[in-house]
Amino acid sequence: MHNAKHTSAAQQFGMHRATHRDPKLVQWGLTLAALLTISVLIVIPLVNVFYQAFAGGLPTYWENLVRDSDTLNSILLTLAVAPLAVVANLVFGLAAAWAITRFQFPGRSLLTALIDLPFSVSPVVAGLMLMLLFGLQGYFGPWLQEHNWKIIFSTPGLILATCFVTLPFVARELIPVMEAIGPEEEIAAISLGADGWQMFWRVTLPNIKWGLLYGVILCNARAMGEFGAVYVVSGHITGRTDTMPLRVEKLFQEYNNPGSFAVASLLTLLALVTLIVKVLLERKTRLELAEAARVVHTPGEAS
Repeated sequence: MHNAKHTSAAQQFGMHRATHRDPKLVQWGLTLAALLTISVLIVIPLVNVFYQAFAGGLPTYWENLVRDSDTLNSILLTLAVAPLAVVANLVFGLAAAWAITRFQFPGRSLLTALIDLPFSVSPVVAGLMLMLLFGLQGYFGPWLQEHNWKIIFSTPGLILATCFVTLPFVARELIPVMEAIGPEEEIAAISLGADGWQMFWRVTLPNIKWGLLYGVILCNARAMGEFGAVYVVSGHITGRTDTMPLRVEKLFQEYNNPGSFAVASLLTLLALVTLIVKVLLERKTRLELAEAARVVHTPGEAS
């Protein structure tokens, strides 16, 4: 009797889903519209970047990318600024996520809101803020000039601007992960005699490693492609403060389209590599979650 009721309910549920399923024409129409939008906005411009970059042949591409000393300096500067910004945000993201998820303190909600601030503030405004703080006419400008420290129009200013715009990524990836895990395992480790570093390396870090890597990947992608804030604080000094996005813009303004597209293709390639790593990381995370669920539901195998 119970099985009959269960079967009847399942059939009714299946009929209910069938009656609410969209017609094939609607499904195909929406799918084609989505594919057309993606093709026009993403695929075609992406292909065109590489087409324009290699239009003059591989020797021309190599000459525009490596033989140009200013372009090479912009590549090296980007590869120096982005990792430093990622490391800084990695440390801050870990500390902020730990404080927010493991402690209750006055200003906790304010700290959470401040972490999200770069998402709502224009990068150009962020660059202007740094100019007002560290420029020659800024609050700290005279003191910095007196001690011969240069922030604006130099590499430290680029790092600060990049750190600001990439501030939320690591913390925002770790906060939900650490809230979901909870502090029980960490408390157990402390009660068994582990010190703070042992607890972090052997308990906390293995539990948050995929969320941490995911945040680092997103942070790195955003750091390499940042334009607005870096544009304000760089001073546009060719060969010294031009990052790759700024170099693309400058070459394009100089009507050097082959060189501009060559640098743009390298940025695009870095973005594609980041996307591939992100997809692989998501797949690895899903596999680990599925394996953990399988072990939980089969206690005999777990033992």
